Amino acid sequence: MNSSENRSILARISPTQWVALAVTVVAVIFVAENRDKVSIEFLLITIRSPMWLILLTMFAVGWIAGVLTMRRRSK
Repeated sequence: MNSSENRSILARISPTQWVALAVTVVAVIFVAENRDKVSIEFLLITIRSPMWLILLTMFAVGWIAGVLTMRRRSK
């Protein structure tokens, strides 16, 4: 028998996978806690949407802006 077969399933999970699992749990809790609808005004438009969706959208906009303005490293 290999030593990897003797290890429990919890021991086979890498630290990176533990962090990903923890972030996922926190994200699910965040969505569950922020289901209330909020109104956002932008110029002449008023948008009514759940808070988590507004924040997720703003995160995506910021991420895209960061990717578009990132300088490429020379190899």
